[in-house]
Amino acid sequence: MYAFDYQRAGDAQGAVKAIAADADAKFLAGGQSLLAAMKLRLAQPSTLVDVTRIPELKTISVDGKVVKIGAAVCHADVAANAPIQNALPGLAQLAAHIGDRQVRALGTLGGSLANDDPAADYPAAVLGLGATVVTDRRRIAADDFFLGMYETALEPDELIVAVEFPVPERSAYEKFRNPASHFALTGVFVAQFASGVRVAVTGAAPSVFRATALETALTASFTAQAARAVTIGADGLNGDLHASPEYRAHLIPVLAARAVTKALG
Repeated sequence: MYAFDYQRAGDAQGAVKAIAADADAKFLAGGQSLLAAMKLRLAQPSTLVDVTRIPELKTISVDGKVVKIGAAVCHADVAANAPIQNALPGLAQLAAHIGDRQVRALGTLGGSLANDDPAADYPAAVLGLGATVVTDRRRIAADDFFLGMYETALEPDELIVAVEFPVPERSAYEKFRNPASHFALTGVFVAQFASGVRVAVTGAAPSVFRATALETALTASFTAQAARAVTIGADGLNGDLHASPEYRAHLIPVLAARAVTKALG
């Protein structure tokens, strides 16, 4: 590690002001990705602005139509929240299987989305549910938020304040995880709304994406059989020492079918 300044922000405006004043400063949330990158000298911010103590970023509210979660809420608190479990069990179950216990205790919703790791779990829920990312200055639809590998629509000094998840009729998430990191080799989030089905895939490509062929099939028939009947092409999918593009393509409809079975109870 190397020397850097540390600031603890008391409100969102103060945090943004501190970042805007220093081009080399970074927001610090759970630090599960940033601190690891700093140890490897892949990131060398001059200042870390801690946003985890900002009250407005720590709140959770649930009604019949929307689950709103503050950006600094950790994964473990999402998983254990009874109102979320009742209104949006698919999201609570996803949060319960992110990383390990230590990661879930420190990692945050906002930090995960801002980092946009290709194999992270939360992006699948945000895109699959058609959520809205609320920042200190605007509202960004999920379909416009994720731009590419580790790339989002956020400006350098823009802070995620909360995420608003619409409550679907049914939803569920299934992933084939790396046994060491618990990241998703491939993960599929399925959400059924009155207007149709949304399906988001993480871990299989440079960034999370919607599987439109599965959406069409499941809107017509929300069954595991309909999901398994879909063929996904391997073009553009990731290949590495863990899995080939073809294997990831095979996993997508299989995991979608399992998610549908889980959603149907």
